[in-house]
Amino acid sequence: MPRLTSRGQVTIPFEIRLALGLRPGSKVEFIVRDGEAVMCRTSVRDPIDRWVGFLASDRAPQSTDELMDELRGPVEP
Repeated sequence: MPRLTSRGQVTIPFEIRLALGLRPGSKVEFIVRDGEAVMCRTSVRDPIDRWVGFLASDRAPQSTDELMDELRGPVEP
């Protein structure tokens, strides 16, 4: 059984982390109901966090013209 440390920390058992899909850096929230604390994974994410890595690419940076050609196709004269 996990124990509370002097700093107020507790280790979440592996089975619970697995069941909730918790990984290092995951955000959780605690809700107190009828004298019990309920921990749940936070579903609301920081709007910026949603886009982290979105533009990451293994390719070299493209010029604007190259990117537009890739997205829309080459411009015909």
